[in-house]
Amino acid sequence: MGLVRLAEEEWLQPDPDLEARRKAFADWPEGMQLTPQVDEPGRELAALVGLNGSLPEAAMGSHEDMCLLTKREGEDQYRLIGAAVAWPSDWHPKDKIGLPLRALHAPIAGYEEQLATGVDRFMETLKPGAIYGRCNWFIAATGDKQWIEARPAAEAFAHVTPENAGETLFVRSERQTLRRLPRTGAILFTIGIYVEPLAALSTENLERLAEATQSLVAGEGDRRGAPAYADALIQCAARIAQS
Repeated sequence: MGLVRLAEEEWLQPDPDLEARRKAFADWPEGMQLTPQVDEPGRELAALVGLNGSLPEAAMGSHEDMCLLTKREGEDQYRLIGAAVAWPSDWHPKDKIGLPLRALHAPIAGYEEQLATGVDRFMETLKPGAIYGRCNWFIAATGDKQWIEARPAAEAFAHVTPENAGETLFVRSERQTLRRLPRTGAILFTIGIYVEPLAALSTENLERLAEATQSLVAGEGDRRGAPAYADALIQCAARIAQS
């Protein structure tokens, strides 16, 4: 899972653009998906971040998108009971709400075989007060924070060449955190989105990205559209490293 322990002061971005958050949710109300079960954990979450309200207010008052998960009596998997997602990385909260963890991650190649058991164990043993974080990344053909790609990858990246990849490919970094709410026991999953053009990365990070693009889990590269952009990214990174 690649998790690291975080201190409380490392948890959320301290200077969110609240106007951008309000506008994003107003423009895409589909990003707010709530079940009746979210009310009490949502109020606890809002109080935790110093706000009144529930999950919507907490997410609109933070840089991070926020999801709440709980486990039903008699079940052994956590389910998504609420999602406040302004800046999705090519997924629709309406398609995920109410699903258990393994179904949530079903599109990810290798999840069931390599990660599912470890994730379930982590969720079960996560203690209140502990905060863990990890990073995820995607390559997109847009710098918009809200990324829902309806086109096939070959079409979305058709304009990308090794010469223009620095300006036409965008790195989406997801800073994800997990923590358990102490009173309700719900688990909060946050996703902080940061987007930069390829050319804005350091040479070292470009080289790491080029290497990672070549070594995506079998099948996962196809889901992320890697065959449509990999050659351009790798050649662009090599050219920048040599300049």
